[in-house]
Amino acid sequence: MKYLVRDKVLAIGDDYWIEDEEGRHAFLVDGKALRVRDTLELKAPDGRILITLREKLFSLRDAMTLERDERRLAVIRRKRLSLLRDHFRVTLVEGTELDVSGRILEREFKVEYEGELLALVSRQWYRIRETYAVDVIREEADAALLVAVAVCVIRMTEKEREDLSPGGVPGP
Repeated sequence: MKYLVRDKVLAIGDDYWIEDEEGRHAFLVDGKALRVRDTLELKAPDGRILITLREKLFSLRDAMTLERDERRLAVIRRKRLSLLRDHFRVTLVEGTELDVSGRILEREFKVEYEGELLALVSRQWYRIRETYAVDVIREEADAALLVAVAVCVIRMTEKEREDLSPGGVPGP
């Protein structure tokens, strides 16, 4: 199942819908303004909070936590830096690790578990400006989790780019 995201650089407080292939609202990304740390909520169309995405405070490396029902579900951290690809590790509470790798800022990356492809994020399927898809490959996979992972790693990578650009102004 593919989920379509109308891409934009988010400011905290921004909300946007993620649609399924049929154009129906699948998830709402709700940016929470006036918080001490970055907080987003991934909600079902009926308004139920599925996953909360939070910037992890006091971390040596940038990290975000994913929570479900106010309990930690996973932590996302940058794995390593290379010139051509970004790498993130998603550590779920039970110890399972997912690997996220690719060109995050270009919206061309994959989410894998032990070498098995779980989701593919790409702009190549859509000619609509600033739209990318999160293609959940395995039917039994947790689509909300995989969409939340994609949103998180994109947000973390964009924030790193902003922090590294001169004067704190977002780079090209």
